[in-house]
Amino acid sequence: MRAARPGRRTLGDLLVLLWVVVWLGVGRAVHAQVMRLAEPGRTVEEAGRSLGDGLAQAGETVARAPFLGRELQAPFDAAGEAAARLAGAGVAVQDGVSRTALVTALAVAGWPIVVVVGAWALHRWRGARRAAVARRLLARPDGVDLLALRALAAAPLDQLAALGPDVAGAWRRGDPDVTRGLATVALAELGVAPVSPPRT
Repeated sequence: MRAARPGRRTLGDLLVLLWVVVWLGVGRAVHAQVMRLAEPGRTVEEAGRSLGDGLAQAGETVARAPFLGRELQAPFDAAGEAAARLAGAGVAVQDGVSRTALVTALAVAGWPIVVVVGAWALHRWRGARRAAVARRLLARPDGVDLLALRALAAAPLDQLAALGPDVAGAWRRGDPDVTRGLATVALAELGVAPVSPPRT
């Protein structure tokens, strides 16, 4: 009976992990799809840089011309600055798309992960608290009796029936084996080791 509780916890952990992995995959897919919108920005950036480089080289070539070289270079420099601004606009588009892709991916995949992981963590924390209380209860003189009483009040009927035909009567008479069996049922539900018989 004790193994069932850790088994359920392990299955729950695996399901939560699978949930996280699936939603991370969804988030990555959404991010990749939104990032496709950055392609025009990359094209504009590359075109601006290529045009700027070409104009800079042309300006340098014209500047070497005698007499009017510097005057002829000025329009190329101005056009190069415009090309640089064009490349900057392409970078800005990519940055904006990147931020949008991140926010969208988090909006789509973040909340299902946070909600499920948060709920599961709270469930595990409460279970750990109950188990800690049960262990402290075992250290008390009446701890086994109290756990047995809890099992009588809350345990599934099939588990109670497996302990004998007159479980309640045996517990009232103080039967140590039945009392330990009932306490073990209660502890198994809390994921705590079963009660060992007292040493003689």
